[in-house]
Amino acid sequence: MKKKLNKIAKDTNYFLKKFLSKQKKTDLIKPINYGLFPGGKKIRAKLIVDIGKIFKIKYYDLIRLSAAVECIHSYSLIHDDLPCMDNDNLRRGKLSTHKKFGEATAILAGNSLLTSAFEILSDINFNVENKTKIMLINLLAKCSGHSGIAGGQFLDLSFEKKKVSIRKIIEMQVKKTGKLFGFCCVAPLIIAKKYTYIKRFENLGLNIGLLFQIADDLIDYSGNSKKVGKKTKKDLKKGKATLINLLGYKNTIKYSDNLKLDIFKKLNIFKDKSNELKTTINYIIEREN
Repeated sequence: MKKKLNKIAKDTNYFLKKFLSKQKKTDLIKPINYGLFPGGKKIRAKLIVDIGKIFKIKYYDLIRLSAAVECIHSYSLIHDDLPCMDNDNLRRGKLSTHKKFGEATAILAGNSLLTSAFEILSDINFNVENKTKIMLINLLAKCSGHSGIAGGQFLDLSFEKKKVSIRKIIEMQVKKTGKLFGFCCVAPLIIAKKYTYIKRFENLGLNIGLLFQIADDLIDYSGNSKKVGKKTKKDLKKGKATLINLLGYKNTIKYSDNLKLDIFKKLNIFKDKSNELKTTINYIIEREN
């Protein structure tokens, strides 16, 4: 699993470095690179590749999708770490972008990464129909804005130190994390023009994203800061609305296990073709950082 993740990460980073090398050199390139590289484990990219293989999509097109998603993900992390948001000083084992370059520069670098994602998908060298490009750009925009990541972060901040129902917590986590996972699961289908599967895979993506967020919360609750690469046990201190705070640690693990079983059940229709995707989902639950 790690070998495959490393290859996808290497190929995605190569694409992004090549893309940025062709950009006009500005003073923001340095903080953009800092917030973008070396990047995380590329689990979202792995999902794109796993689903792309089921529907026989060209690997290079899947890497392009992964690069666009990585830009969105990195932008959201740079902004989430800001003092006006989650106020985190560490990210991926190093200083957060705002601690390294200042708040204003971090905001502008994040904004630049957001727009870079749409440059990547609208590029003339992306050899798909314009209709397909528009569908991908439209979906990624929805997953990134107030109905997705930004809206989820707003709810996350709004729910701090408040008693929140399980329905609202799940809604918040689906927006904050699940929507981008939904894009990862649907984007290969859009390229393949397998439109009848889109709703099924969108729901799968939302649930995989929720599973990822629950795993993140469990890591924050019981993980080691050095292994994780950022400060842990901060959710409890900030009074974050999480399933752990509502259900307790053990019941959250049970909820996570049941969610995984439900996802696997829905993937059984693809038989052996979904084995690699199932391996990735298991990795999401079992990882330590």
